[in-house]
Amino acid sequence: MKDHVAIYDTTLRDGAQQEGISLTVSDKIAALAILDDLGVDYIEGGWPGAIPKDTAFFERARNVKLHHARLAAFGATTKAGVRAAEDPQVAALLRSGASVITLVAKSDPRHVTRALRTTVEENLRMVRDTVEYLTAEGVDVMVDLEHFFDGLAFDADYGMTVMLEAARAGAVAVIPCDTNGGNLPSVIGEVTRRARSLLDEAGSTGCVLGIHTHNDTGCAVANAIAAVEAGARHVQGTVNGYGERTGNANILTCAANLQLKLGYDVIPPASMGSLDSVSHRMAELVNIPPFARDPYVGQSAFAHKAGLHASAIRVDPDLYQHIDPAVVGNGMRMLVSEMAGRSSIELKAEELGIDLTSVPNAAAILAQKVKEREAEGYTYDAADASFELLALSELGRLPRFLRVESWKVTTQEIAEVQGEPYAATEATVKIHTDRRHIRTAEGNGPVNALDRALRHVMTRDYPVCANFELTDFKVRILDEDRAGTDATIRVLIEMTDGRRAWSTVGIGTDVIEASWEALFNAYWWGLLHSGATSLLQE
Repeated sequence: MKDHVAIYDTTLRDGAQQEGISLTVSDKIAALAILDDLGVDYIEGGWPGAIPKDTAFFERARNVKLHHARLAAFGATTKAGVRAAEDPQVAALLRSGASVITLVAKSDPRHVTRALRTTVEENLRMVRDTVEYLTAEGVDVMVDLEHFFDGLAFDADYGMTVMLEAARAGAVAVIPCDTNGGNLPSVIGEVTRRARSLLDEAGSTGCVLGIHTHNDTGCAVANAIAAVEAGARHVQGTVNGYGERTGNANILTCAANLQLKLGYDVIPPASMGSLDSVSHRMAELVNIPPFARDPYVGQSAFAHKAGLHASAIRVDPDLYQHIDPAVVGNGMRMLVSEMAGRSSIELKAEELGIDLTSVPNAAAILAQKVKEREAEGYTYDAADASFELLALSELGRLPRFLRVESWKVTTQEIAEVQGEPYAATEATVKIHTDRRHIRTAEGNGPVNALDRALRHVMTRDYPVCANFELTDFKVRILDEDRAGTDATIRVLIEMTDGRRAWSTVGIGTDVIEASWEALFNAYWWGLLHSGATSLLQE
């Protein structure tokens, strides 16, 4: 195992600057346990003294026991012309109780003169004074060198001078930042090597050199790795790459690449298997769906669609996978589509627990059926539940929970209600279970009305359906060569029972017909996996 590379997570500060993310104090407290479980070295909690919510967070965080990570407070160096010991913002950092304080310091002379409106000499004094003061107070001080790489392109020496000043003043780590995210790995690597060399020449061999990258060129992770290979031993980033603009370096991808591919000691080996879980737990916390194609932890990271891949995977899964997905807590998935051959079908059936051996040539029959239906417009790589229903039906093993006699939807505009035109949508379903049901329901549009009418019947005879909830609804027009309202429509529905989610597909000549098929099948699959006993009387 190579050197240890410290992981510094800044999801709770830099990640929270992403559009659409707003974390409460309770959210941030809950996140501490998730990040600590991951085994990161540092968790940056926010800016106490500057942001009231962050001040409250650090007060509550005092009572949280972390098993691996140290909590860091973020703040700025003292103001121009003010001694650190007299700066209220610096005092607030100390009051936070954090044992690590990370200061942001300007390292681009253009920002010093234009943003801080002071001299480059005074900026050095501000860095030196603040680091020395906080270090004397018994905390570990790290310095984020803001706009470091862009600043060096303007002035080849000033940023390095700021870095050395921080190191000489007692900083335990100095972290060059690609704040605008515009640099590429070759530049990051070259500059990092120079920075490490200067620190060593200055006698600051004990000062850790870090890296903080943003993803504006799509190179945040690659830039972080380039820095480590050039001498950095501290990487800052966020879970799932959250952050403003295009985000920060994804700390999960960084950790996996550095440890699994390059052999660095990054997080405890036992924690590597929690990468997938951490990704999803944090996604739930910030209320943003996980990105399916995220490396290592995405739902599609180890999903295989091509029939050629499936044939090889049956021989040896490693032939088309760069690691065993279980190492990071993920799993392999087979996608069924018109590209599927017998091997794809057999692997998918095995994944779903469907035995194909009792029916001669079952895999070949199913593969042909999938190709025919996908030619009609169905898609099964995004609708596993529909494929399972299709497979069980073709094998003669699909239980029937109800029989549909008919359904209809009517929409009409009624005279003004409270001064506004009112459009009423009504759905009627006639369904047989242990007896014939006729149910009518109004809804906010035809799909909602159908769902309500169907749910009336389902929850009466199959109470478990009360837990089913439609969470996503997608519509696509398939026939590019036909007019939009005369085209084939495909609908994908996602449903959940609170423990798992499943997707179904429907097609039709209009959106209502396609929606009904997808909706009906979603309930059917849910019943199939709920252990329900059929009440259908033929």
